[in-house]
Amino acid sequence: MKSHKDLNVWKESMDLVEDIYSISKNFPKEEIYGLTSQMRRCAVSVPSNIAEGAGRKGEKEFARFLYIGLGSLSELETQFEIAIRLKYIPNEIQTEVIFDKIIYIRRMLSKLIKSIVL
Repeated sequence: MKSHKDLNVWKESMDLVEDIYSISKNFPKEEIYGLTSQMRRCAVSVPSNIAEGAGRKGEKEFARFLYIGLGSLSELETQFEIAIRLKYIPNEIQTEVIFDKIIYIRRMLSKLIKSIVL
């Protein structure tokens, strides 16, 4: 691996950031410092932690940052579900596509962690 940019999980999580920003831009204005901000921070945290971990020395440290990214991904999944329940996400947005991306990224992160830890 030359860089974190070579990792497919980083690329996929960057795409998810774009999706979350696009979806959350239409949330109610009163949520700008609430759910909108939380979801965006969690989404950004995933590729950021992958990048930071890849830039550290040693596999143990890399794995630690991947675990943090995994936690942020779970947080994002919960916040996305909250946004759906609060009806902040219009019906025309295919929410299953976002959930599928989250699941896919979670699997990729888990496999990468396993490959590092074992």
